[in-house]
Amino acid sequence: MNAYTLVTGGTSGIGFAAAEKLIEEGRQVIITGQNRARLEAAAEKLGCMGVVANSGDTDSVRALAKQLRDDNIRLNGLVLNAGVFIPAGFEETTEASYDETFAVNTKGPFFTLQALLPCLENPCAVVFVSTIAVDKGFTGCASYAASKAAAEAFVRVANIELAPRGIRINVLRPGVTATPIQDKAGISDSDKQALFNHMETMALGRVLTASDHAGTISYLLSDASIAMRHAVIQVDGGYVL
Repeated sequence: MNAYTLVTGGTSGIGFAAAEKLIEEGRQVIITGQNRARLEAAAEKLGCMGVVANSGDTDSVRALAKQLRDDNIRLNGLVLNAGVFIPAGFEETTEASYDETFAVNTKGPFFTLQALLPCLENPCAVVFVSTIAVDKGFTGCASYAASKAAAEAFVRVANIELAPRGIRINVLRPGVTATPIQDKAGISDSDKQALFNHMETMALGRVLTASDHAGTISYLLSDASIAMRHAVIQVDGGYVL
């Protein structure tokens, strides 16, 4: 029985690009998404299996794990990519948006990894998709940055505790990337274009795209990174130079 790689939040953006590359490399891939229509469309386009799951809902996460167990599916790779960005200034951040951000970005990967432990092979590579906002301050990103930083902290501990199971976890920190997350966050087209235009001043000379991160994810899942634990690879196009 061949093992699979699971990519959470694989219907668009970095998750979709990563799944696409992994499939091109010959991996069997499963993607998750919370919207059934978008999930089915993405899975059909990729030619892979899709499972409806909401990373911010622990019952949904446990149902995902049960389905994989019931289907005798084993995982040798896991990409904890699902995330949410709700921009708001520190003073304007509501408790509801803060809770939603942490539910998806921190609680989500924590309990997804926990629930999927019985499905993980020995060895198994896990990649957590974080953000450059952990390392660099951006206005309007306080709860988002905090949620990803908290997740990076639990990843450090999980690396120690799960090492006897052959599980290793490393971190990708994407810089500003053109993905549907900006539209979902309600950023206007003019503000979005101004942001992307500003990215042309960095060393890369353009805004990052989702596919710019797929190679890093592939590397962190491969045996080439076998000796890495809690390595943080920041792919920002030179933004912080």
